[in-house]
Amino acid sequence: MTTKPTPKSRPHSDGYGLTVLPDPPKPPDAMKQRPHIARMDQVLRAHFAHRPNVLVSGEGYLCDVAGNARSSPNPDLLVSFGLDIPPDVIEDVANGYTISEVGKPPEFVLEVASETTARRDETVKRDIYAGFGISEYWRFDRTGGRYYVAALAGDMLVNSAYQPIPLETGDDGIIRGYSPALDLELHWQDRRLRFWNPATQIYLPDLIEALGALATSRSELAAERAARQAAEEEIRRLRAELERQSDRG
Repeated sequence: MTTKPTPKSRPHSDGYGLTVLPDPPKPPDAMKQRPHIARMDQVLRAHFAHRPNVLVSGEGYLCDVAGNARSSPNPDLLVSFGLDIPPDVIEDVANGYTISEVGKPPEFVLEVASETTARRDETVKRDIYAGFGISEYWRFDRTGGRYYVAALAGDMLVNSAYQPIPLETGDDGIIRGYSPALDLELHWQDRRLRFWNPATQIYLPDLIEALGALATSRSELAAERAARQAAEEEIRRLRAELERQSDRG
C-alpha cells in the first residue's frame, strides 16, 4: 500500500514556519477567467498597497490544515486583513493559505464563473467557505448569469451561516453591492467587475485604464504643444510681416 506524499514544511528565513502547498490543477477553461482575475487582483493590490498587513492573493489552495490542501478549494481571489505574518511570506513561501498556520481565515473570497466550476462554486465551495469562517463570499459571472444563477452575488456570514448581501440594479444597468470587508462597492458593468470607492466616489483604477489615461494625457499634451507652437509661429510671421510693411513705409 502506498501513501500520498504530504506537503513539506519549510521555515522562512524570517523565522516563520509555513507549509509549502502544491499547485492546484487548472480547469480547462481557466484562460477565460484569467483576464478578469488578473485585473481584479491588480486593482485590489494597488488599493491596499499602503497597508502592510493586508494580503491580496488567489488561485492557490485555501485550506484549514495543510494535510487537507488537495481536497480544498483554490479561490480565484482572496483578501485577508490584520495579518501577523507578512503577506509576501504567505504568498511566496506557502504558495497558498493555510488557516491554522496563518492564524485566521481571510475576510473576503471571490470566485469567477466558468462552465466547469460554476455548480461547485455555488454549492460545495459556499458550504466550505462558511465552515472556514470567511466573512464574505462573492461570485462574479461575466456572462450576466449564464453560468451562475446571477451575474453578481455576495454572501455575508451571520451566525455561522451565509446570508445574501443586498444588491440593486440601477437604471444604467449596473448591478451594485456593498462589501463591508473591503469597504468598497462591487459593480457588475459591461461584463466586468469593478470596485467603487464610496469615500472618493470614483472607481478604483486598473492598469489598463491607467495606461489609457496616460496615453490620452500625453496625446492631449502633444496636441496642446503643437497648437502652441503653431500659434507662436503665426505670431512670428505676423510680426515679420509688420516689420516688412514698416520698412517699406
